[in-house]
Amino acid sequence: MTGSQGEGASEHVFATLPEIPQRQADASVAAGRLVVALVAVIVLCVTVFAVVIGQLFEGGGDYAEPHEASIGPFEFLVADTLPPGGLVAIALIALVAVAGAAIAFETIAALLSVNPKRDMLAGLREPVGLDTDDDDQSVRVTILVPAHNEEFSLPVTLAALKKQTRAPDRVIVVADNCTDRTVEIALEMGYEAIESVDNEHKKGGALNQALARILPTSGPRDVIMVMDADTSLSPRFLEVGAERFLEDPELSAVGGVFYGEDGNGLIGQFQRNEYARYSLQIRSRHGRVFVLTGTATMFRAEALMDVAAARGVFIPGEAGKVYDTAALTEDNELTLALKSLGATMVSPIECMVTTEIMPTWKNLWVQRKRWQRGALENLSAYGITRATIRYWGQQVGIGYGTVALNLAILLMLITFLAVDQWIWFPFWLVIGFIFLVERVITAWSGGWKARLLAVLLLPELAYDVFLQSVFVKCLIDIARAKRTTWGHVEHTDSATP
Repeated sequence: MTGSQGEGASEHVFATLPEIPQRQADASVAAGRLVVALVAVIVLCVTVFAVVIGQLFEGGGDYAEPHEASIGPFEFLVADTLPPGGLVAIALIALVAVAGAAIAFETIAALLSVNPKRDMLAGLREPVGLDTDDDDQSVRVTILVPAHNEEFSLPVTLAALKKQTRAPDRVIVVADNCTDRTVEIALEMGYEAIESVDNEHKKGGALNQALARILPTSGPRDVIMVMDADTSLSPRFLEVGAERFLEDPELSAVGGVFYGEDGNGLIGQFQRNEYARYSLQIRSRHGRVFVLTGTATMFRAEALMDVAAARGVFIPGEAGKVYDTAALTEDNELTLALKSLGATMVSPIECMVTTEIMPTWKNLWVQRKRWQRGALENLSAYGITRATIRYWGQQVGIGYGTVALNLAILLMLITFLAVDQWIWFPFWLVIGFIFLVERVITAWSGGWKARLLAVLLLPELAYDVFLQSVFVKCLIDIARAKRTTWGHVEHTDSATP
């Protein structure tokens, strides 16, 4: 992958591209501010409730005077004070309530496949040339690889396709405003290339142009995969995905479970730990999808036709276009579009994807700001529906987590500066140990480096604060109607001595 080391390795160069055009309708800006206000109000209410509960139980509990203890040559103070029983009971009730809400969200997600809109979409589609080969019941896979100046990443990505246990039927590199050898490399490796024409809408616009050529000739057995040019698929991705489409005629999409490439030191390991935990969540949900990752996802062609037909009717976007080019995060938006239409989707754990890691903190900041702001803006466009309710809950959770974690860190800092000698509380040590074990177990699949970083705890807490800072910055920018920018990691060839 692009982060490999050694002779001939590629060097990351980060380019900040022009501002992204916002949705043109003024109403959407107001809706975005409404999202910010709603998230802020809910977080504030939860925070006030927590403060009130704290005030009610202030000074309660079984207070115990600190006493000296020692382990070998080390001496320290220990206090056996326990929190009030009523406070513990409220905390347990809150945990049960959160678990109940999570189950409710999962139930809503399961019911999304029952949607009357699906029966209406066939009449809205453009006429297509249906496949008449009834004897062939196999899935026909066409892969689209959108690429903007990816001459150093593309050969690795295309070479990985040759290692698939189930070969794709067609591979098309969608070259978007390329000024390097992206097109030539695709042709040299035996694949097709389509160049975008006068495209000002980045990845989504280039894919819309390619899909406008492909979908009109697609039939019921056609599957379209969209994958990034800096991504490598696991060898069985296409095989497993094609099998899932054959087994379930109602399945609309098969997403990938992504992992980070090697390299890039500590910042790379932070991201790999994050991705490892996300993959564990997908496994625990038996492949039920949060977001169809833009790194690599297979779509039934008919599902993409449904989306294009529903734009401007049931869902936001320009009529006849698969991708909403006003969206900052096209994968998140397309996931909401499909779920709003009652599509079923899955991310099998066998469909692994190795994707690019952001090499610097600046790169990561710009990437995550686009992801987070895109998610918030998509919610403002779709509103509160059964397809979006879980994502609303997720944003509220991020907001409350931001308040809770930073207040906890601030409290510990004030305590550390205020006391003459640190006092250890066994009750809270047990709680902290449980949290630490959870962090290590959830990162376990990442190897010894991932486990070591997790067990240190504090560095990952600092990484969480960084991500939460991105969230807060996005809320402020949306409230101020401030535009954001695209960021693209370019690669230049450099040899290390």
